[in-house]
Amino acid sequence: MQDSDRLAIAAHMHVLLRRKTGRVTDTEWMAVNADYAREVVRFARLRALQDAAPELDDWAARLEQAWQAAATAPAPRAPLLAQAGQTLRERLAPPADAPVRGSASPAAASAPDGPRYVGGLR
Repeated sequence: MQDSDRLAIAAHMHVLLRRKTGRVTDTEWMAVNADYAREVVRFARLRALQDAAPELDDWAARLEQAWQAAATAPAPRAPLLAQAGQTLRERLAPPADAPVRGSASPAAASAPDGPRYVGGLR
């Protein structure tokens, strides 16, 4: 399940909890923090029983299922990202025969390397 789906479920839970119980929740935190989401699910189920609000229990189950699906999803491919970053660094690195900054002639040292702020940073 995508993060956007979890966020949509969390937003619906937030609205239901606000209407039924007056409780305000953090929707974005509920979608990214499993501990907070578990606590919101626990609270929603408790209030569903107390207030006879079955829709709270239904949406609590959806949020719980969304987090279970996220826990069983395969891990992101970090090695591929690291490899892409390394490739990018290699492409952006100066050629081996380029002069080292500071070791060139004074005329070359005074030439700007690229666009600069007029007057420098303040």
